[in-house]
Amino acid sequence: MEAQSSSDMLLSRKRRRESSTRDTEEGERLVKVPRCTVGLKHPAPFADELEPVTKKPYVRVNMEEAKRGTHPDRPVRVYADGIFDVFHSGHARALMQAKCLFPNTHLIVGVCSDDLTHTYKGFTVMNEDERYDAISHCRYVDEVVRNAPWTLTPEFLAKHRIDFVAHDDIPYSSAGSDDVYKHIKEAGMFAPTQRTEGISTSDIITRIVRDYDVYVRRNLQRGYTAKELNVSFINEKKYHLQERVDKVKRKVRDVEEKSKEFVQKVEEKSIDLIQKWEEKSREFIGNFLQMFGPEGALKHMLKEGKGRMLQAISPRQSPNSSPSREERSPSPTFRLPFFTKTSPPPSPPPHHSGARGYLVSEDDDDEDDES
Repeated sequence: MEAQSSSDMLLSRKRRRESSTRDTEEGERLVKVPRCTVGLKHPAPFADELEPVTKKPYVRVNMEEAKRGTHPDRPVRVYADGIFDVFHSGHARALMQAKCLFPNTHLIVGVCSDDLTHTYKGFTVMNEDERYDAISHCRYVDEVVRNAPWTLTPEFLAKHRIDFVAHDDIPYSSAGSDDVYKHIKEAGMFAPTQRTEGISTSDIITRIVRDYDVYVRRNLQRGYTAKELNVSFINEKKYHLQERVDKVKRKVRDVEEKSKEFVQKVEEKSIDLIQKWEEKSREFIGNFLQMFGPEGALKHMLKEGKGRMLQAISPRQSPNSSPSREERSPSPTFRLPFFTKTSPPPSPPPHHSGARGYLVSEDDDDEDDES
């Protein structure tokens, strides 16, 4: 049951990763994986370091029994072989599929040696020890077979008690055969897996060869010598010169980006200043009109001041209870006979122009008689 749950969890995780690369359909919900610790603490052991199993005779498990589930003491032994040069995610996914073929699976992985690989396939980047070690640290592997055969024989299958062989279904032509797994398929021991598109050892090597100059300059920067990289003296100087030119280009690019950012900031600040200036100008104009406009405060102030000045200049009216002018006068006065209404008034003297009457006291009359 634990193997079944782990298998379901791994498959759901695979589906989740594959679905994340595509747009989810409407209404589709991603499968959530519960949090758990499934990592192993030790690498997978090598087959030649394990004790041989000779207690029980070797009896294969058929496909129906394997899919139905076997006893925990009798897991289904699945074998997957390969070169596994420059171990990558495509290798790991293939081994994951082989591990998840059945509820209770013991995965055995065979890795071919350098001599066999160089003879039938070509030169490798990693040597055999590095490839053995890489496979032993894969989480899906239970056992590693070093110096695995290129073509599987019945003796090899019986020695390692193999029930099924896992590989992609594409015919693998090599060693003078159209398909090295043909006899395995005919025996009903073949369990197909899916190949991961877009990633392979050949693709990775192609990337390195395509960008050879970039990686040589990278390693020269990291301290590798031209001799270690098999680079001539002239090419070494050329790569150093290219690196300096690239540094200058990067600096120029950085300066351009910074200048663009500076210009953008200045534009933003200028826009803010213009907006603030417009707001202040509108506020100033409003205040000016409020003070000096047709109905402004200044006009009301001038009107109010004018009214006060006129009120201060004009004489006050006497109260009605005050005595009349004749009653107040202590000395008798009289109007000259020629100022009567029957005779027209004489022309007034220059310094008394505009006077309608002239009042003369008794003292002034006496002075006139004496003269």
